[in-house]
Amino acid sequence: QEQMLVSADPRIAANKRLVYDFWREVFEGAHMELADKYMAESYIQHNPNVPSGRAAFIDFFTRMRKPAPIEPHIKQPLVAIVAEGDLVVLSFAREGVDPKDATRKYSTTWFDMFRIENGKIAEHWDPAPKQ
Repeated sequence: QEQMLVSADPRIAANKRLVYDFWREVFEGAHMELADKYMAESYIQHNPNVPSGRAAFIDFFTRMRKPAPIEPHIKQPLVAIVAEGDLVVLSFAREGVDPKDATRKYSTTWFDMFRIENGKIAEHWDPAPKQ
């Protein structure tokens, strides 16, 4: 995963590292006390199941997860980190259960895209449908 963080452009490398560390520490590790280090207060969430705003994000995920040890690498099967300008995309391999046959699984890809503004995550997108 460390190789995916490399970029000849120092700004791109910093944006990748910001999102990567946010994902490990705040999202996977559930250390919501670190959210203000990574997220703008006015954070915009485009996932229809999670509210916008840093405080709302913290409240939502505090109810869903308990803090865990912060791992040195992202635990989910990370396929790529792609960045250009102020955008960073994390791509993951994912396994799901076939809705037509619950005994069968299938593989797919998931992505999370972030917009960085003034050194903090200002916006997030993913393909989640409303639940």
